[in-house]
Amino acid sequence: MLALMAANDTSIVILAAGKGTRLRSDLAKVLHRAGGRPILETVIRACQPLKAAQILVVVGHQAQEVAALAEQLGAQTPIQTIVQHPQRGTGHALQVAKRAIRKSAKLVIVLPGDAPLLRTETLAALLDTHRRGEAAATILSAELADPGAYGRIVRDAEGRVQAIVEDTSLTPEQRAIREVNSAIYCFTLEKLWPCLAALRPENAHRELYLTDAIAMLRARNERVLAQIASDANEVLGCNTRADLAGADRVLRARKAAELMDSGVTIYLPETVVVDPDVTAGPDTVIEPGVQLLGKTRIGAHCQIRTGSILHDMRVDDGAIVGPHTNAIASRIGPGATVGPFARLRPGADIRAGAHIGNFVEVKKSVVHEGAKANHLSYLGDASIGPGANIGAGTITCNYDGIAKHETKIGKGVFIGSDTALVAPVRVGDGAYVAAGSVITENVPADALALARGRQVNKLGWAKARRRELAAAKKPAKSSKRHASHRAKSKPRPRAKSRRR
Repeated sequence: MLALMAANDTSIVILAAGKGTRLRSDLAKVLHRAGGRPILETVIRACQPLKAAQILVVVGHQAQEVAALAEQLGAQTPIQTIVQHPQRGTGHALQVAKRAIRKSAKLVIVLPGDAPLLRTETLAALLDTHRRGEAAATILSAELADPGAYGRIVRDAEGRVQAIVEDTSLTPEQRAIREVNSAIYCFTLEKLWPCLAALRPENAHRELYLTDAIAMLRARNERVLAQIASDANEVLGCNTRADLAGADRVLRARKAAELMDSGVTIYLPETVVVDPDVTAGPDTVIEPGVQLLGKTRIGAHCQIRTGSILHDMRVDDGAIVGPHTNAIASRIGPGATVGPFARLRPGADIRAGAHIGNFVEVKKSVVHEGAKANHLSYLGDASIGPGANIGAGTITCNYDGIAKHETKIGKGVFIGSDTALVAPVRVGDGAYVAAGSVITENVPADALALARGRQVNKLGWAKARRRELAAAKKPAKSSKRHASHRAKSKPRPRAKSRRR
């Protein structure tokens, strides 16, 4: 890996003014996300470790939103945004940025804001090649199996760049060239400025292109070099939804590889979604279909089972997250078990050795050490004491239609199944609450609370009811039979007598 050297004589210009019409979106291209971040943020983060004198972002479409994103990332290296209006090509964008480039700068790196796969090391190699070669311009190029519509790099006998030829102008011989232009450049400013000033919009779009400035440099016999990227994926932009999906796939694979290199086991990593700020300790196991999002932090020796989604979570050493658990902005303590099919909402704090089981939902509650809620319960705005056992179907009724109220359950408490605890309410240490109770008053320590209707058994009732139902069906059948019998037994009319 190339050692990074401070580039304090270098300015970086990121071109982020475009709309991205092929994305068919109301959102500016550089604000679309890939790998868990807006693509412009990923590009800026790749530039920051170079420690350049400044980073300039040229904005245009949705300028205010793009500028807000860029400027909030300026803690390490000053970031300034420049509005390009109207947008008249890459050469015009650099002309607009010129007024903000520091006079002390000797070099400038120019790159598009939609290339999120670009690595810091690759930019450092580009800068190093430019310095060592004493070049006027150095192009980052790539060798693609299918160059498609990319402009080709044509080299001279000495290996320097002779020309950048666009796809529409290629000769049959040039079409066989696999080395393409990435639109990522490093320039020596004193060589660039005269050429930039001489640009003319002599093309169908009436725009000013940086490739024309490179052609001028070459025509003036200046040295133009090309540095081939070690990974051709790095130069790919995000012009379509398919490009976004491809970039996301690569970034996710890189993150998964980073975790595995640090000692994390990931089964079927191609099925796992891991955001860039996620961390995980050694010997943690991540199963297929897991999503680790935001700033989730996972300790060592944890198990994250199939289909779980963790967002901004803290999972301490040795914890187990069961299959299809959904958890956000909460904590799972050391050795605790959550899931399967559990839900932790913001503010859930599951302490060491506690158990949260299937179809249990916890919100803004502390489940203390060793406490258990294993089945089908809702715990909201509650404190569950150490070693307490929460029966299936228990609900803390925390909302009265206007405000939320707290339930406090003490140490070693046993809550029977199907209990409703109407907050605010306290259950003292060691108390029992009978199954099916509706608790509306505090329960003293070590007491038994029952709050349900008294059971009454009516002997023989069910048997009598069945007999009654059976009898109710008989009259309908009997009346039909009697009607038929009456029809058959109806007397015949007498025959009329003859007169004699």
